[in-house]
Amino acid sequence: MPTQQDIYTTGSKNCPPMLNKENYVPWSSRLLRYAKSRPNGKLIYNSIINGSYVRQMIPEPGDPNHKVPVNETFHVQIDNELTEKELKQIEADDQAIQTILLGLPEDIYAVVDSCETAQEIWLHVQQMMKGSDIGIQEKKAKLFNEWERFTSTDGESIESYYHRFLKLMNDLE
Repeated sequence: MPTQQDIYTTGSKNCPPMLNKENYVPWSSRLLRYAKSRPNGKLIYNSIINGSYVRQMIPEPGDPNHKVPVNETFHVQIDNELTEKELKQIEADDQAIQTILLGLPEDIYAVVDSCETAQEIWLHVQQMMKGSDIGIQEKKAKLFNEWERFTSTDGESIESYYHRFLKLMNDLE
C-alpha cells in the first residue's frame, strides 16, 4: 500500500505529482503522463509543450461609401466566433496551467505565478530546476561520485537497494 509520501511524490489519479528539488526529471515525465491521462489530455499536453491557443485577428471590411473612406479594420476573435475545437483548446489551456501549478511547491509557485501560459510556466520551471550548464556539470559530478560509492547498507532489503539504485541511474540519465 502506498504511503502518503509516495502519493505526494508520484501523484494519483486525481492529483498530479509534486515537484521537489531532487526529482525534476521524473516529475516532468510523470506530470506529462498525468496530463495526458486527464479528460482532454491531448489538448492539455499540447498546451504545455506547444503553447496556448492564440486568438485570431478577424478582418472587418471598411466602408468606402463614407465621406471619409474607412479602411478595413481588425478585431481579436471573440468567444462566439470560436469553433467548438478552439473553445476546447482554450479550456484545456486553463486545465494545463492548473495541472502544473498543483504539482509545484509554494516557493516555485510564487516565482511562476505571473506566467500567463502553461508553456511559459513549464519552461520557467525547467530553467529553474535544470539550472545553468555549470550547475548541471556539478550535479553530474556529484551523482557520479555517489554512483562510485554506492553500496547496500546493513539490514537493507534487496527491494530498497534496487529502488535506490534505480533512482540513482535515472538521475544519471
